[in-house]
Amino acid sequence: MNRRKFFRNGSLAAIGATVLSPFSTSAKSVDKNKKAKNIIVLVSDGMSTGTLNMADLYKYRKTGVRSNWIKLYEENRVSRALMETASASSIVTDSAAAGSSWGSGFRVNNRSLNVGVNGEMYLPIWQKFKKAGKMAGCVTTVTITHATPAGFCVNSKSRYGQDEIAEQYLEKGFDVMMGGGQLHFDSTKRADKKDMYYAYNNKGYQVVRTRNEMFSASNNAPILGVFADDVLPFAIDRENDAVLKKTTPSLAEMTQKAIDRMKSHPQGFVLQVEAGKVDYAAHANDIAGLLYDQLAFDDAVKVAIDFAEKDENTFVIITTDHGNANPGLIYGKNADANFDRLQKFRHTNEWILNEIKPTDSEARVRELIESENNWTPTEQEAKILLDYYNGLEKEDGGLYNYKKLPYETFANMQKKHTSVGWISMDHSADHVELAMFGPGSELLKPFIKNTDLHYLMLAAAEVENKF
Repeated sequence: MNRRKFFRNGSLAAIGATVLSPFSTSAKSVDKNKKAKNIIVLVSDGMSTGTLNMADLYKYRKTGVRSNWIKLYEENRVSRALMETASASSIVTDSAAAGSSWGSGFRVNNRSLNVGVNGEMYLPIWQKFKKAGKMAGCVTTVTITHATPAGFCVNSKSRYGQDEIAEQYLEKGFDVMMGGGQLHFDSTKRADKKDMYYAYNNKGYQVVRTRNEMFSASNNAPILGVFADDVLPFAIDRENDAVLKKTTPSLAEMTQKAIDRMKSHPQGFVLQVEAGKVDYAAHANDIAGLLYDQLAFDDAVKVAIDFAEKDENTFVIITTDHGNANPGLIYGKNADANFDRLQKFRHTNEWILNEIKPTDSEARVRELIESENNWTPTEQEAKILLDYYNGLEKEDGGLYNYKKLPYETFANMQKKHTSVGWISMDHSADHVELAMFGPGSELLKPFIKNTDLHYLMLAAAEVENKF
């Protein structure tokens, strides 16, 4: 099908989307008349612009080399735009509604997955591509049943029905699903005691639980990879733990395996890659978690771009679903030295705060932080932290702060040693970065709505919106 005819007669014209005219500064290597056989969508969940900026600054100051994402901008190899991120219920979206805007082409209420405001069940985009004959998969650093991958794949009135989402994945027959989330597959952990591993095995899936098992899996059968009870560890904590590094794959490694599994399919494939722990780190104001997971995502960007360059038929989309916490490097006479201190961080705030025990002395707390964060709190700061563990203080901040750890208090102490500040511990309504490479990237305009991305992907692959 000729894509220009598709634009004139297809669903884009019907909804008046903003992707009709090519962006005049599209990437140099793109054949504008070529159909995208494959699509890879890379999502750094909860990535404010400051996160992208600081990760690039960190890598450049440490190695003299730009981040892969910024290098694509520097070398003018991608089309670039800003994307509006609102949901149907708020100008500040959550990940479920954001993923569903791409998944369905419609804005839905926060916390719902491809279910319209009046109960409409929209067919998710990865199901559309499956019906068109392509393979489809998702990889993530959070639970594979979490909001962003689910937004590409299934319908659910609530993002929190992750047990049911695990069942829907099997029913729909997705080809590669990898991340965390054993809680939603293991019969000993599910409330209904269903053995989803057995069910997947029974339908021909290879179930892999470790990094080596993933590498050893055949590329001739579908793969379910579940590498943690809940979410995967933060990248910096994995890097500094020999056991985790050996047993848990990185996002880039999962991305490469998913591509290898699907790249030989005659009709092509679609793959969603999510750095979900970037969002977790932003919610916790955890600078080490944020930067190192963003850079781990950047490694996955390189895997996708390297494949797309060789393949020449792959459309790569790099973006985020919303901002979170809006972190940034703050002006001051010690800003450079403070920011460079992050190069010697060994663990996340989450790891450190979980190491502190109520029986610890102030001296032990100070020693722990100095060892893992390259700065030393005062005796008073150590006492304030210990007060949380002795029930004298409470902190409810941070969406994923189930243990009520003093994330915000610790981040505020940390600020004067890193020069990194935060505006909140929650999502923001930013217009976000969007970059595109390969066939389809010429369709991008400088500003789009999140829902437009659904129709742009269909157009790039010349798949009619008829399912």
